[in-house]
Formats: sequence, structure tokens, C-alpha cells
Amino acid sequence: MKTPADAPPDAPTRLLAVYPSLADLPSGLHLELLRSLAVVRLPAGSSLFHESDSCGGFPMVLSGRVRIGRTLADGRELVLYDVGPGETCVLSTSCLLGSARYNAHGACETDVELALLPRPLFDRLLAEHPPFRNAVFSQFGERLVRLVELAEAVGFQRVEQRLAAALLGSGRELHTSHEKLARRLGASRETVSRALKVFEGNGWLRLHRGTIDILQPQPLRALADAAGPSVTAVTERRAGRP
Repeated sequence: MKTPADAPPDAPTRLLAVYPSLADLPSGLHLELLRSLAVVRLPAGSSLFHESDSCGGFPMVLSGRVRIGRTLADGRELVLYDVGPGETCVLSTSCLLGSARYNAHGACETDVELALLPRPLFDRLLAEHPPFRNAVFSQFGERLVRLVELAEAVGFQRVEQRLAAALLGSGRELHTSHEKLARRLGASRETVSRALKVFEGNGWLRLHRGTIDILQPQPLRALADAAGPSVTAVTERRAGRP
């Protein structure tokens, strides 16, 4: 992780605006926060931490988004989750609580600015400030449920199903790339591109450079919820191919 810099004067105010669980701290904790708070600024595409790194503190994102992923045996990346303003990194929580090293990596999707709480302050906040403790463990529980769902999807759902689900929920126009979608699915770019071409051929979406227009969300939803044969096989049978 990049060496943090001293926090600018407005950092505590911005931190409280994004993470209200830090409001109304007892005077001793408030003074320690002001004294020990550090800020890290990273450009898009840079690494926040690598697999096997030790955890240098508890990151709290002020702006931007961090992608947390795991490198698979074949070199592909599987995105586990994103962290944005107001959210916590459950992997960092786990590492700090268990005195363990990271078993995944964090990369900046955009320019990122984050506050870094040193471990002693993190420990004190958990022990002495219930709103912070409740917020940390609430997000930990929610993220754990999603990670279990991700493991189930990767293990038991076809790439096409997971791709259809990934395309939904962000409106009719998605600003993304085949490579980014592949990372989120833990699939190869070629596999994702083939499935997108099939979806486009079905009239469900239209592909542009860096953008995907969703034309028919209903069949995508049906595919995401289905357990039947692959959409590629169905499309080929409709076209009369064996």
C-alpha cells in the first residue's frame, strides 16, 4: 500500500460526512482520530494492496472506487466486490481482526482518495464506539452473504447466466468493456465477447465501443434466473444448426 500522507485540514469533516458512524466520538477517541488520521491518494489503475501483503490499516474511501479481486490459477481475475465512499473493505476487516495477510488484491477503478485508520485506532473504535462497531460488522455480514452467492454462481451457473445478471440493474446504458465484465465473472474475455454477440444477435442489446445498450431486459432476466440449456445452444437450434 502506498505510504499515506498527513491528512489535510478538511479530511476529518469529509470522513464524518461519508462515514456517519464516526460521529459523536468520545473526546479521547476524537483526539486520537485527529492525531493519527492519514490520507492516501492513488490514480486509476494503481494497486492499493497485493495478495500476501500485510494490512497497513483500515481503509475508508472518501472518493472513487476500489476493486477487490482474486487471481485464479490460470491467471484470470475474479472480482469479489467493489468498495466506494461509505463502504468498508471486509477483507481489511478480516485481516485486522485475524492478524492475517491479504489473500486478494485491491486495485483502483478510478482515482481514489481514502482515509487510513491505523490498527490501534481501529481496535479502540471497535471496542469503545458501538455505532462504528455496528456499521463495520453489519457491512461484514452483508458482504459475506454476497460472497457466498458469488461462490455459488461461479460454481454452479453458466457464464451466460452470470453475464445476463451482470448486465441488469444499472439502467439501459452500461459504460463498461468486455474485459471488465470478464473480470467480474472470472471468465475469459473471449467467452464473454461470444456471449455478448449472441445476446446482440437475439436483439437483447446493442454493442458499442465502451458502451452496451440494453434493448430487451426481460429475456436477460429470464436467462439470469434460468437453469436450462445454454443460450448459445438454444440460439443455434433456432437457427437450424446441430
